Amino acid sequence: MRYLAESFLLGALRRGRSVEQLLGPCGSAGHLGVRYVEVRAAKTSFEVWLHTVEDVGSESFFDLGEFPPFDPDDEAGEFGRLLGMTEDPLAAVVVAEQWTGAGRGRWVNEGVVQDEYGDFVRAGRPSDASPGGWPWPDGPAVERPRA
Repeated sequence: MRYLAESFLLGALRRGRSVEQLLGPCGSAGHLGVRYVEVRAAKTSFEVWLHTVEDVGSESFFDLGEFPPFDPDDEAGEFGRLLGMTEDPLAAVVVAEQWTGAGRGRWVNEGVVQDEYGDFVRAGRPSDASPGGWPWPDGPAVERPRA
């Protein structure tokens, strides 16, 4: 099974493993992108990262980590945008879901988001729903307010 039950999701994070979720397409017909969210364990916290990359993949190239940033002029976004940090793994998942529209039942282990993207490409890059039938979250992620 590709998607992690909540207990496995939290267990992976507690073991220091990242979890990810494909959020779907973004941009316009002239400049296509893909968004995904990652929750990763840091030394004493859990971080939530939003990645927005150019959609340059194909059926034989779907390593999202190798894709260029969607906005090449945004140096801060080159490796993702930090949306938040928490001390609790479940709280980090909640932050990710609140800020990006990620769904609790669609988290995957680190690296499996590439397979999700591959399915998206093979399905013809649907703009309304994932190849699994889940609707993509509405619009871009909300910008985290500055303190």
